[in-house]
Amino acid sequence: MTQNHIDYASRFAIDPAAAAAMGTDELRHNFHIEGLFQGGRISLTYTHYDRMIVGGAMPVGEPLALEAIKPTGTKNFLDRRELIAVNVGGAGTVEAGGQSYAVGPRDMIYVGMGVESVSFASADASAPAKFYLLSAPAHQSHPTTHIKIGDAKRLDLGSQATSNERSIFQFIHPEGAKTCQLVVGMTQLAPGSVWNTMPCHIHDRRSEAYLYFDLPEAARVFHFMGEPDETRHLVIKNEEAILSPGWSIHSGAGTSNYAFIWAMAGDNVDYTDVDPVAIGDLR
Repeated sequence: MTQNHIDYASRFAIDPAAAAAMGTDELRHNFHIEGLFQGGRISLTYTHYDRMIVGGAMPVGEPLALEAIKPTGTKNFLDRRELIAVNVGGAGTVEAGGQSYAVGPRDMIYVGMGVESVSFASADASAPAKFYLLSAPAHQSHPTTHIKIGDAKRLDLGSQATSNERSIFQFIHPEGAKTCQLVVGMTQLAPGSVWNTMPCHIHDRRSEAYLYFDLPEAARVFHFMGEPDETRHLVIKNEEAILSPGWSIHSGAGTSNYAFIWAMAGDNVDYTDVDPVAIGDLR
């Protein structure tokens, strides 16, 4: 559906048995999100996985206001929600509650429940900002917080020997900005490394979404999903997203290195609350 400068769609929850019987087109229809960044528009997908909204805003002229959509059922978008926007494009600004924040490439901003006005703008229309949007229901208000990529908690993991040398940037963590349930971070793979989140895991208490970006035009990521003993894959290009239910693994390998943003919503914000899956147990 279209609402002024906002496009939105809904995705209903799929159970693992139904997903196991799906072909490629059905899997893509239910779990793959494309067209997130379109000039002068906001694109939103309202999911029934912990009521998480996944979207993108790409301002090229006038600022784009984030307005309520029918699925939120509220006057303002954040009346009962919280929001995180991560900039994966050029320099931009976010106006939240009458205050402006300069959000540079790979910076993020958290906006808490109850903020009535939020809008997005680009510093240069020829190199527009691309704001990746994540939102989930909230139960209390936390302060708006701008977190620069240099201020994120960084973890360097993996090795070239296993093709998974990578840097993890935790924007939201227990010692940092407070949220109700959103947890967001970014992973950058080093040149020559292609694997993410392997060995993999599942976490039944949280849903997740991946945005793959910084991927060359001709390159692709093979994203793996499904129950550990009933895996499937989807082929993803630059700036496309994947929805991951709590019962599904979420892992991938690219034809080159890349970056991705992972976002979770659900019962538990503890990073360690996962059920590991040994590589030898995958089918």
